[in-house]
Amino acid sequence: MPEAVPGLVPMIAQLIAAPSVSSVSPQWDQSNRGVIDLLAEWFEQLGFRVEILSIPDHPGKFNLIATLGEGDGGLVLSGHTDTVPCDELLWRSDPFTLTQRDGRLYGLGTADMKAFFALVIESVRNLERKALKRPLVILATADEESNMSGARSLVDTHRRLGRHGIIGEPTGLRPVRMHKGVAMELLRVKGRSGHSSDPSLGVSALEGMHQVIGELLAWRTELQQRHQNTLFKVAFPTLNLGHIHGGDNPNRICGQCELHFDIRPLPGMLLGDLRAELAERLKRLLTGTDLELEMISTFSGVEPLETPADREIVRTAQALTGHVATAVAFGTEAPYLQQLGVDTVILGPGDIEQAHQPDEYLALARIEPMLGLLTGFIHRFCL
Repeated sequence: MPEAVPGLVPMIAQLIAAPSVSSVSPQWDQSNRGVIDLLAEWFEQLGFRVEILSIPDHPGKFNLIATLGEGDGGLVLSGHTDTVPCDELLWRSDPFTLTQRDGRLYGLGTADMKAFFALVIESVRNLERKALKRPLVILATADEESNMSGARSLVDTHRRLGRHGIIGEPTGLRPVRMHKGVAMELLRVKGRSGHSSDPSLGVSALEGMHQVIGELLAWRTELQQRHQNTLFKVAFPTLNLGHIHGGDNPNRICGQCELHFDIRPLPGMLLGDLRAELAERLKRLLTGTDLELEMISTFSGVEPLETPADREIVRTAQALTGHVATAVAFGTEAPYLQQLGVDTVILGPGDIEQAHQPDEYLALARIEPMLGLLTGFIHRFCL
């Protein structure tokens, strides 16, 4: 006879104890299989049909789809199984050991967002399969914190998961129906090195990058004048110059210079359109010079999200929480679910201020309200 599904807090403890860091840096990156296997075991014991899907070209990375009931048009409860890296020396307790103190559960992934899966399991523990009129689907993805490979690979399968979706990212129990997109870009200006005593011996990539930065900042100003949405705390798109490196010595003309930046567009602004617009501007800028420009997307990006306010999942989320659905600056996997036909709201028990921080925690006071919300969504869309 299979072992019973653990209680809520022991479930969270086991999920936290299974390291699943994802990172663009190979020395930090880990498999998420340990978390996937725990979830698969627990959902199978509760009568769900469980599929474990490997991520193409990403060894050791997996998605999980657990389904209860038959048919179409049900509810999807979704989250990511990975965490960011952490510096254990900055934590008061072991980040991989769930620790309870001061009315909080501390551990890497408590807020962002392993604990959400334990709450989902707790909310369906006594659910009668025969009572379901529409299916309940649980989605657990890989690599949300690094390259979104799990969600992107799911889009490639063209799976029909459900009609309505909740992603349990940390929102403080308040529904979110809009978020900005994000992409990370690299610009590389190539000139020609030479002795600094004679400028004619080279072409300065550093001076060329100075022109490029001026054009970037002018473009940013134009974007912010053209696009505004007051539902966002920062009501305009942002572009941040994050890292620059060029040259190697003061007495040598700089032959190559790199700039890394991120851009966070508002809903209605598509990343492909923005890249094309920027490429055209920079091409005009450097025409007639001896400089070459290379543009590389270091993170292909997440598109902005907007789930219309009149969609049923938004209206239900507002009714259950008592809060109007709002907008946030951080990105999620929701745009990928949208591509699969899932109207999606972001709603979870953690706080974004706790995400990616030492001593990440989930307040115990958030547990019962979140369980109540999950029960409400399941009754509305599956029963």
